[in-house]
Amino acid sequence: MSIERVKAYFKQHGMAERVQEFPVSSATVELAARALGCEPCRIAKTLSFMVEGKPLLVVTAGDARIDNPRYKARFGAKAKMLAPNEAESLVGHAVGGVCPFAVNEGVAVYLDVSLRRFATVFPACGSSNSAIELDMEDLEKYSAAADWVDVCKGWREEGQEG
Repeated sequence: MSIERVKAYFKQHGMAERVQEFPVSSATVELAARALGCEPCRIAKTLSFMVEGKPLLVVTAGDARIDNPRYKARFGAKAKMLAPNEAESLVGHAVGGVCPFAVNEGVAVYLDVSLRRFATVFPACGSSNSAIELDMEDLEKYSAAADWVDVCKGWREEGQEG
């Protein structure tokens, strides 16, 4: 079970007790926000894509959407999300619990700048009813992020989408 894998990962860093599990689903941004009692924009959703035959993850704010031209400019390919069955086998976590922690070897993780406006965010922890609260420094460290990217739209203030 991938939540156990994530807990083991955080245990190595002395943080396993920070992983939260809920009696309700947190599989979508809205459900996670309800379970945590926070604004949906503070949910760090992890999206899985395929680029040049390799899976990659982009962690974005809950209110952000992939901007196809920005994505293509950054990754050199059209944004093609993994199918649910592909996500679990290629990334190591099932849809609803995909997270940037304890992923399969060779999976690159990128963090979108839409997250930087928050002191802390809540990514999932490998199951459809889990999360952990992390600040940006810890998110970057524990996700082993390759880089910060700017590939989303819909989250900036009016007139700042450029």
